[in-house]
Amino acid sequence: MSTTSPDTIVLIHGLWMTPRSWEHWVERFKARGYKVLAPAYPGLEVEVEALREDPSPIEKLTIEETAHHLETVIRGLSSPPILIGHSFGGAMVQILLDRGLGAAGVAIDSVQVKGVLRLPFTTLRATFPILANPANRHRAVPFTHEQFRYAFTNTLTEAQSRAVYERYHVPAPGRFLFDGALANFNPHAATRVDFDKEDRAPLLFIAGSEDNIMPASLNKSNARHYNSGVVAYKEFPGRSHYICGQEGWEEVADHALSWALNPTA
Repeated sequence: MSTTSPDTIVLIHGLWMTPRSWEHWVERFKARGYKVLAPAYPGLEVEVEALREDPSPIEKLTIEETAHHLETVIRGLSSPPILIGHSFGGAMVQILLDRGLGAAGVAIDSVQVKGVLRLPFTTLRATFPILANPANRHRAVPFTHEQFRYAFTNTLTEAQSRAVYERYHVPAPGRFLFDGALANFNPHAATRVDFDKEDRAPLLFIAGSEDNIMPASLNKSNARHYNSGVVAYKEFPGRSHYICGQEGWEEVADHALSWALNPTA
């Protein structure tokens, strides 16, 4: 870790989303003088509309390939950045910190890493449409708007939710979902981290109390698995999985940054 304050923030998106989901965070952090990167997963550098038209790049993605791509981006920076990830991006933050990267990490509504056994009913309900069909492992799998609203935007009105869906939603790589769901049965799972690692950068978990797909209880369980280093947990009431975009997102963004600049357990 650098002894100077980080000047760069790396924002890592999750599944069913692209870097476009960070558009307001990028503007807010740049206005505060930070260099802000929001790298796409490999092959997802095109716009949302293009990925909907041709989702074939999504079908080929793997967790390990994506983690390696993000690692390459971060190692190319002149100093360790703050890493902020949402959903599967939160799992990526955990993986990257485990690899010795970052000045601090913030995992928002994070997908659990290998070793976290808690599996809430709402998580099962949100992911069942994909995991129920083994053939989806090799597909780019979209949500219907109804499925998206349950998983992401359950605190929004129908009209608000549909607007979010139309602007941001893209299919997700089924392989991510299956490999993540089966991680505890795979000794070489790509989502494995060392919970006892002594030199990991500080890590903050942020959860929304109304999140269905990655509930607060799951994030809290993930945080409690860490046995070393500075690890903290913060829960925002009334927030769904769309915590980074729903009304009040500024509070979440500001808390993530202020904590990363001055981490406390």
